[in-house]
Amino acid sequence: MKRFLLLLLVFSMLLISCKTESKQEIKTETIGFTKEGSLTVTRSETDSILTTLDIEIAESEYETQTGLMYRESMEDHQGMLFIFPDVAMHSFYMKNTEFPLDIIYIDEDLKIASFQKNAQPFNETGLSSQVPVKYVLEINAGLSDTWGLEVGDIISFTKE
Repeated sequence: MKRFLLLLLVFSMLLISCKTESKQEIKTETIGFTKEGSLTVTRSETDSILTTLDIEIAESEYETQTGLMYRESMEDHQGMLFIFPDVAMHSFYMKNTEFPLDIIYIDEDLKIASFQKNAQPFNETGLSSQVPVKYVLEINAGLSDTWGLEVGDIISFTKE
């Protein structure tokens, strides 16, 4: 009986010591913007420049699946350009994206084909391009209206 009580006491002490360990906060690195190129949007009829952006480029499967997830914000002069290997219907969602975006779908001729404006953070609803596209540009919500972007406007970009 003494052995049993001693074992029970030792076991209880082990359990208590495990539970009283202090929890350590896990800190993750903030994902920063990395300028990988420049992008300009021009009005199709007048060739007037509507805006110029620093862009981060998503080309690999991992980059296109992750996009702007896990980031707290983006500056108004920044955007993320997705370049797909194919021209197809593409759908985006806002899973793990912490701030609202305008999603601009761009065809293979570098013309704006459609928009999804003010996509809401953490919303997992699919946001379709509605037409086949090769590129997608994500910018802060509201900027497509501020800059007056329209279907048919033309983008050009350079990689650094």
